[in-house]
Amino acid sequence: MSTPNRVYLARLAGVAVFDPNGDQVGRVRDAVARMRATQRPPEVVGLVAEMPMRRRIFLSINRITSIDPDGVVLGSGTLNLRRFEKRPNELLVLQELLDRRVQVEGGRAGSVVDVAMECSRGGEWTLSRVAVREHTGRLTRRGHLHQVEWDRVHGLGAVGDNRGTANLLAVLEDMRPADLANALQDLPDARRNEVAAALDDERLADVLSELPEHDQVEILAALDRQRAADVLEEMEPDDAADLLNELPPPEQDVLLDLMEPDEADPVRQLLRYASGTAGSVMTSEPVILPPDATVAEALARIREPQLSPAVAAQVFVTRAPLTTPTGRYLGMVHFQRLLREPPADLLGGIVVNDIDPLRTSTPLPEITRRMATYDMVSMPVVDRNNRLVGAVTVDDVLDHSLPRDWRDRDAVSPSSATDDGPLDGDDE
Repeated sequence: MSTPNRVYLARLAGVAVFDPNGDQVGRVRDAVARMRATQRPPEVVGLVAEMPMRRRIFLSINRITSIDPDGVVLGSGTLNLRRFEKRPNELLVLQELLDRRVQVEGGRAGSVVDVAMECSRGGEWTLSRVAVREHTGRLTRRGHLHQVEWDRVHGLGAVGDNRGTANLLAVLEDMRPADLANALQDLPDARRNEVAAALDDERLADVLSELPEHDQVEILAALDRQRAADVLEEMEPDDAADLLNELPPPEQDVLLDLMEPDEADPVRQLLRYASGTAGSVMTSEPVILPPDATVAEALARIREPQLSPAVAAQVFVTRAPLTTPTGRYLGMVHFQRLLREPPADLLGGIVVNDIDPLRTSTPLPEITRRMATYDMVSMPVVDRNNRLVGAVTVDDVLDHSLPRDWRDRDAVSPSSATDDGPLDGDDE
């Protein structure tokens, strides 16, 4: 076994999990320790790994042959794909201990930064050492970091809201928004709201877009109204409109009034369209250029990092003005066509207009049928005057075609996980 004798668990968060053949099967999200009635340190019984379809499962420590910062290797390709559920005497180390306020022997106060597990000669893993950053009471410098034996730290077994968020956020910061949203769903409501509130506005906006509607509403309600409006401004207008649709109309009005007018106006417009139509699911900020723009200008525009792949796949060509609702819609150019044309050529010479645009009232089933028929990543939406008002992208269609609770991990059917491999009936 190539595993080091001592492993710091915060460094394992996000590390890939491999089967014996070297194929990745998931990523580490936490460690599970079993509390003991005696004063002995908790025994580490396994890891929590996130699998495809956002399912978190338990990996017994006895099934793991190697642990290091490059990956965790399993001794068997057979997995128990039952969703992990914590037992009453168990502790999720990263979720429950990071940022915990504790006292070290001698009276020094601090916060938990990391926890190490250590393997005995008999092969038992226990939580052995705690990295604690001392509280100095000064605003200008960080406290000293101490590595302390588990039994010299007081407050690790206490239950309560005696935690900050800095160290947990450090573990979560490299996650994709969808994975971070998934991690937040595993936290108790109060802890989830606390961590969400500590994210910056842009990051929180991205994460909210990946959460089930009920979690979005609860997190937004936990923020003060001005902060909630600031976060809504960072969201894509269609995502902000979807979230506001979950709130009572008086609360919608309050938040829209607190938003900057140029951010609120497109959201107000989207809220006017009937549910299940192109107008209600479209983005009102696609890539729009005039016919005299060059291919080089179009390529530069779609390279902008804030654009999603679906939005960046098409450039829509219209007469001025170039903000929705635009002047007369002329057609579109796919990014692959842009890659094949000379950089100095004008968009007006390569624009495609042989596919009828959607109307704001086009129902979702018709949108799905037409996008599938023409293999489109996005389609233009025009009003009765043939002005471009937005575009429906394939991710918009998927979001609104799947069941309403598809983002809720608890709603995933247990049978959906069994397609990935055989079930092992052993819990550990």
